Amino acid sequence: MRITTNRKLAGTLAVSLSLVLGACSSGSMPEINRTLYSAHQPVVERSNFSIDLATGYEGLQVSEQQRLSDWFEAMDLRHGDRISLDNPGNSPAVSANVAAIAGRYGLLVSDGVPVTVGYVQPGQARVVITRSTASVPGCPDWSFNRDADDMNRTSPNYGCATNSNLAAMVANPEDLIQGQQGTGETIVTTSTKAIRAYRSQEPTGTGGLAEVSSTEGGN
Repeated sequence: MRITTNRKLAGTLAVSLSLVLGACSSGSMPEINRTLYSAHQPVVERSNFSIDLATGYEGLQVSEQQRLSDWFEAMDLRHGDRISLDNPGNSPAVSANVAAIAGRYGLLVSDGVPVTVGYVQPGQARVVITRSTASVPGCPDWSFNRDADDMNRTSPNYGCATNSNLAAMVANPEDLIQGQQGTGETIVTTSTKAIRAYRSQEPTGTGGLAEVSSTEGGN
């Protein structure tokens, strides 16, 4: 009985020791990346902002329309923002009022409404702005020691500058998730514009080479 107990204890210690060593090994070894893909990729986050407006039989009152316009101005409404309307009364006048104000910023009211906090009270409508932002968490990353690397790994900082600039400059961050969908129609005027400009442009050497003297400007 004593020998059996010692064997069980020894087996338990061996398993525990192997788990500890395995955890240390997996935590200390960096991920091996021998590709040219960036370790840090842009991340798109969505935020919803809403305002509740009082509605009437003829749509939004002038004061409520001004309130919505001021809110759009304060929110710095811009390209890439998505506007949606929660209109429980299905009032066409309310939809027309919101669409007209959004049109001043060059935006349309989208179909479907995201889930927001609280219910829309009777006699009210809720306008929601969905705004997406893009960033690259973890960049820059200078944790990689190239001198100590003998496995030909790609630095985790590789691509940080390009991806960070792309995330900062993209007009609509949603395009990083899914690009714009085409209509399937080919507009000949647009597609041939660049080709026509290339063909009609005179070659740069048409007027001959400029005469340059080696003595001009010298002392």
